[in-house]
Parts: sequence; structure tokens; C-alpha cells
Amino acid sequence: MPNKGITAEMWNPKVHRMPFLPVLVVLLSLAAATVMTGGNDKPATETVAPDGREGRSIGTTSKSDDPNTAAPSPSQVASPNPIYNLTGFAALDSGTTGGGVIPETDAAYRKVSTPLEFAEALYSANKNKGVKVIEIMNDLDLGWNEVGPEVRGMASTPFVSAIAPKLHPVLMKTGVSSITINPKEGGLTLFSAIGATIRHCIWSIKATSNIIIRNLRFDELWEWDEESKGDYDKNNWDFLTLGVGGGTVHHVWIDHCTFTKAYDGIIDTKGGASHVTYSWNKYEGDDGATDPNSFVWQQINALEANKTTYAMYNFLRTRGFSTADIVTILQGPGKLHAIGELSLDPVNVNSTVTFHHQWYIGAWDRLPRLAGGTVHNYNIYVDDTRVLAARRLRDRIAATLSEADRNTLDNTYSFKPPINGSISTENGAMLVEKSVYIDCLWPLRNNQTDPSDPNYTGKIMATDTVYLFHEKDGSTRTVRGDSTDPGNPLGPFQAQIIPFSWNTADGSRPYPPPLMDDPNDLKSVVTNPTTGAGAGVITWDKSNWLKTSYEDTQTEPHR
Repeated sequence: MPNKGITAEMWNPKVHRMPFLPVLVVLLSLAAATVMTGGNDKPATETVAPDGREGRSIGTTSKSDDPNTAAPSPSQVASPNPIYNLTGFAALDSGTTGGGVIPETDAAYRKVSTPLEFAEALYSANKNKGVKVIEIMNDLDLGWNEVGPEVRGMASTPFVSAIAPKLHPVLMKTGVSSITINPKEGGLTLFSAIGATIRHCIWSIKATSNIIIRNLRFDELWEWDEESKGDYDKNNWDFLTLGVGGGTVHHVWIDHCTFTKAYDGIIDTKGGASHVTYSWNKYEGDDGATDPNSFVWQQINALEANKTTYAMYNFLRTRGFSTADIVTILQGPGKLHAIGELSLDPVNVNSTVTFHHQWYIGAWDRLPRLAGGTVHNYNIYVDDTRVLAARRLRDRIAATLSEADRNTLDNTYSFKPPINGSISTENGAMLVEKSVYIDCLWPLRNNQTDPSDPNYTGKIMATDTVYLFHEKDGSTRTVRGDSTDPGNPLGPFQAQIIPFSWNTADGSRPYPPPLMDDPNDLKSVVTNPTTGAGAGVITWDKSNWLKTSYEDTQTEPHR
């Protein structure tokens, strides 16, 4: 059975990376509420504590252990820097080089400023007509209705219309495009030197290899979901999809990109896509808390104009949820990364994905969710502070409802952030190293289908990882250590734990441990405005975006 709690007496300094230090109490003004559990798949024998977590008493920490108050890391030096080297699964075997390092004067280097130029360059790349590097010079609005007849009417255009928008006033005008990226012989880099924004489209990478996407911001691909009552299961809009529609995808690097809020997933990996690395990306959701004209606010204002037409929305508005409450609860990105499309599909075992230096802000779920295959997470920084506050807000309002209305809210509509972290299912193998989870209710999960059936249980383990949680009484409690330590609150707690082993032929580590930042430094590393995660952060010679190595390929388990 899972471990149940950690106390000072149980703390083992030989196991934990840091000594057990005096408590730091940090006051946080979060609304007190009775918070429901984070799913219905917990073993019946588990006890439930406030905020839906199993009975886990969390050890305390001093300020020197707090990942929010760390000193600057060695990573924060002038770029280019070997911390930006391509690492992980995308670096294995033949590696990932994209279109290579070529001069702007090369015929294979294409600069694009309009949807038509982008479509023509991508057509040339897809048909092996010479384009290897596409530099995006400015923001591009690529919705189906806004790209123009020249793009829609191109012979073998890479654009098709995606599922039509239903409710968002902007997307109903612009439409949504699905854009195919599939150079038959592989080898393509798409980047922006300025961190340009891509809007109103899905990038679908299929039947190809050796693809690099860097320094781009993806935005405006979300709308309210009445049709599936908040499950977001109808439009199938992801910012990026790997391996959809047949054909093998392998060796893909997605680096220094920013993602806001999408209807479905942010990036989904399907069809056994392998040798993929995500690095230095930022997932920020909507900015409705500070921008009264944010993309979510535009949708809510449109619904508000005729709210009785929309059953779910009208239910919320007539049961105590203000428009500001709804925007607050919706602010975070929803389903982030699904790896493995169909349950128990044999092809899922082929997926191999690395995530590192990922900055997740208010994420609801899937960091990632793995079904089969292998994932390595290291140096991921999960800050769920605002989504925990949003969930407590939701539950405070729910507590005022009648029993019948509360049953409708809980069981008819999906309007409750689960606040899941990293999830391994169906014999997937996921190792998390030197990472931080703040206010995540379920940092590690090992089953989301049937805890009694081991076919749906995955292997997951965290080492030298920080878990920080803001309790409703205002105190802040932190544990740093391994998920296998007695009483460690990271989990998993859903199903009987399967001891971790890599899904490699001999069970060995698939690549040497790369350079890793200390988890107490992660906030200062990934949020740094000039060297951290996300698009438009780094300023350097743009030829650096074509490189995959910046010297010094040293690897070591700790730094």
C-alpha cells in the first residue's frame, strides 16, 4: 500500500539531499474551502485529507530550502551557453539537426512574413524542393478564413480547414487551420529570431523526422466548450500534434517556445512518435487576471450577451459564479501533453520523450500523461499556485449550492481543475529528476483508469525533487527528496506501486545523466527574463537558433 505521511521522526538525512531544517511559514491569502478529491480512481482504502490529497503530513523547510527564494544559478550567464544544448532522446542515434546551420544567402534558407510565403516555404520543404530553414519574421495569423484564397487554393497546400469554431467570436471569424509539416526526407528548422506569435492554427507533424521548432509563441486556439460540457473533447485542437494520421515521426526538438491556452492539448504525441525533446518552454495560459480583453474574456463576454442560450454557462452564472470567477478558474492551460493516443495500443511503447527546463504556470493536467513508452523529466518547474487558488474559489462557491445543484456541477459538467502533475499509465516508465512541484494536488500519478487492473498502471519515480504546498491555514510546507522515501508526499497513491525501471532492452538508463540545475535554483533559472524559458527571451545572433550545441557536452548527475 502507499506510504501515508512523513514526520520529523521519519526524516532520514542519508536519503534526503538536505537536512531537516526549522519551519518557514509563508502567509498566502487563499480562500478557505472544502476541496473535493482530484479524481475518482483512488483505492477505497486510502484516507483523504484536505484539498483532496491522501493523508500526507508534509515536512517543513527553512527559507534556504525554499525553491522560491533561491540564489541565482550557474545557468544564468551570458548566452550562448551549453545549458541550451540539445539533450535527451532527440539527441540519440542520428541526433536532430533540423535544416542545419546554413547562411541566410543559401537558397534553402527562406524568410517568411505572410501566410502565403509561409505556405510556399512549407510546401517546398514538404515536397523536398530545397527549403531546409524557415525563419518567421513577424507574427502570423493563420486561420483558415484569414490566410486568403492564394493559400487555400495552392496545389498541394499544406493548409486544410480544421474543425470549425463554434463559440469564440474571434475564431468564428478567422477559422482554424491545420498545417501539415512532413518533409519526406526530414530535416527542417522553423524558428523566429524575435519570438514571433503563431495564431489560429494547429501544426501537425506527420510521417517525417529531424524537425526543429524554436523561439515561437503559440496563441488563440481556445473556445468555451458547451458541446462536451467542459470535457473539451470535440474540436481536437492542439497547438502541435506529433505523429497523427499515420506514418512514423522521430527526432523532434521543440525549444524556447511559449504556449498559452488551447481547446484540447498543448502538444500531443501520437502514433509512437519517438526521440523527442522539449526544452526551455513556457506554458502560461490566459492573461485574464491582468488583461480585461484577454482571449478568455472575449469569449466570456460573448457568452454573457446571450447566456440563456448556453446551458452550462447559464448554469454557472445562475449558481453564484461571476464572470470574473469563471475567467479566474479557466485561466490556466488545461490538458498539456498526452503521449499515446489510444489506450493499450502496442505502438505506444515506442514513444521516447524528454522534458527539461519546462515552466508550467497554473497547469490543470498532464505534465505529461504517458501511456506506455518512456519519459524523462528533469528540471521541470510546476507552479500551480494560481490554479490551486482557482480550485478553492470554485469549491467555495460549490459549497453554497443545494445538493442537487452541487451534484450537477460535479457530475454533469467539468469545471474543476484536477491539478494533476506527471502521470504514467499502462506500463509507461517516467523518471522525474531535480524538479519542483508547487501546489500540485497530485504531483505523481500511476493510474487514471482502473487502479485494480495493473494493465493500466505505470511506473513513475521522482528523485531529489521539491514538493511545496500552501496549506489553507496560511502555512507553507516543503519536502525535498525522493518519491520512494518513507512518507514522501509526491506519490503516486492511485494504484499499487510498480518499482521503477527503464523501458529499455536491458533496463539501463537510455542516455547519461545530463547537466541539471539544483531544484532550489529552478525558479531563478526558468523565469529569468533574459536567459530563461519561453519565446522572445534570449537575444543572440540568430544563427544560434540553427545550432544544436554550444560547446561543452559534459554530462554529470548533479550540479
